[in-house]
This record gives sequence, structure tokens and C-alpha cells, in this order.
Amino acid sequence: MGSPASAEKHSVTIPAATSDGVRARVGKRGFSSYVASAVARQLERDALDDILGRMEAKNGPVDEDAIAAIMARLSE
Repeated sequence: MGSPASAEKHSVTIPAATSDGVRARVGKRGFSSYVASAVARQLERDALDDILGRMEAKNGPVDEDAIAAIMARLSE
């Protein structure tokens, strides 16, 4: 994730083990970019959860048997 045109600086508290894991992957200079990408990815997942919730409210719950059948076909 490159430098955004407009960015805000924030202070966050995360577990030390998580921080260590990020640093091990990206070093000191890539920390902010890594965290920003993770937050953006979470926002995308939250939006998908919202869409799925609306679809389920409109159409009822997903048929688990149908999902299992599809997954079986995909793994062939």
C-alpha cells in the first residue's frame, strides 16, 4: 500500500506479540503501511458481512447442504 495522498496519524494499542509479528514481516519502516492495509481489509470484510446480512434477511438463511454440495464439486 503506497503513500496515500491524505493520511492521518493515530495512536493505537496492540498486543506486543502482534506488534512483534508485524515487525518480523515488514521491519520498522513498513509497520504503518502493513497496519493500514490490514484495517482496509477488515473494512472490506465488514462491508461484505453487511451485504450478507441483508441478503439473509431478505432471502432467509443459506442452505448448508447446498454449500456442501458446491464445495464438494469444487474440490473434485
